[in-house]
Amino acid sequence: MTLLIKSGRVIDPASGQDGIADVWIEDGVIRGVGANLAAVGAEVFDASGLIVTPGFIDMHVHLREPGFEHAETIETGSRAAAAGGFTSICPMPNTAPINDNATVTSYIAEKARRHAVVNVFPIGAITKGSKGEELAEIGSMKDAGAVAISDDGRPVMNARVMRRAMEFARSFGIPVIDHCEDLHLSAGGDMHEGLESVRLGLRGIPGCSEDVMVARDILLAEVTGARYHVAHISSSHAVDMVAFAKSRGLAVTAEATPHHLALADGDMRPYDSNYKMKPPLRSAGDVCAVVEGVVRGAIDAIATDHAPHPGSEKMQEFEQCPFGIIGLETALGVALERLVHSGKIGLPRLVELFTTGPSRILGLDRGTLAVGAPADVTIFSADRAWTYDVNKSCSKSRNSPYDGYAFRGGPVATIVAGEIVWRA
Repeated sequence: MTLLIKSGRVIDPASGQDGIADVWIEDGVIRGVGANLAAVGAEVFDASGLIVTPGFIDMHVHLREPGFEHAETIETGSRAAAAGGFTSICPMPNTAPINDNATVTSYIAEKARRHAVVNVFPIGAITKGSKGEELAEIGSMKDAGAVAISDDGRPVMNARVMRRAMEFARSFGIPVIDHCEDLHLSAGGDMHEGLESVRLGLRGIPGCSEDVMVARDILLAEVTGARYHVAHISSSHAVDMVAFAKSRGLAVTAEATPHHLALADGDMRPYDSNYKMKPPLRSAGDVCAVVEGVVRGAIDAIATDHAPHPGSEKMQEFEQCPFGIIGLETALGVALERLVHSGKIGLPRLVELFTTGPSRILGLDRGTLAVGAPADVTIFSADRAWTYDVNKSCSKSRNSPYDGYAFRGGPVATIVAGEIVWRA
């Protein structure tokens, strides 16, 4: 198939390009980027007034398959990703069974090849069963397609085990991604510990439960020389520590979620389970610190932590319901509003956070519109008005705090390997 994307504002941070141009795609590959391109027999996509970028990459999602297909599947999660402008997604290993060996990794990769409409790059577990005791089969998982290791919501509490994991990950050339939470400090908590938790009578999760783990892991990363990535960073101290590690030349990176960039604990609707996630929504000061971390470069990527749960589980009392919200389809709208329309950053920096940032962290051959690169392209509007209706979501789950929210700017089309897989 030949596709010609005409007259869009092409932003490719990998090459430094930012200007009106055409993008020529043929046989799933970028064939050219420039002015007044022509291709005989090509399907033409008029991108006038739109932004054309490398395909967005979400390096932190939960697809729930295998084991929890009632909440999400690889197919439905990939369709939600496409509707959000993402061409590549990286599912965390907390499935059933846990993705801690090559058999499960291969299953996910093969299922994705057959049923997903976007690229799926699995993330393997750090430890067997994510129990934090014995290292998983890191080398064989990488050979089967894993691009990183993480125990995500069940962080490795044993520092010795984490050190060994970092040493192995370095030898295999992949990063270690950590959900930074001291489970002893956060035990029993339901929301951020502060004035709001006291006002609502809910048990708190202190910011220091994140901070102490970030500090520990940075020290271990320095000792081992590993590539270390902080997942869904949410506290001001954690942002400062990542910035400090970068200033010392350590291979430390971090991601922020759209909800931690936009919502504070004071924005919660009281006892609404759609506002319950981990890390929890922090204080307004923490939110400002995360935004500033994006502005000054301490934070390298935006990732959704898309965490679907069926209504039968999520719509319970706040203390009983599971943590997590869906976020693939609203990520760009939230990021535009909080970061670009507010004047905090420009569009090129936003595109970098969704493309070259995660691509560089994971070592993917994506995130660029260079000639010869895979033809994964995201087309979006910075101004199109639209309203999110969670009941029309491509996800199987509906746990979002943004139902009914009016956005300014969002995805228009998603192209994977030269094929338009979603269009507004």
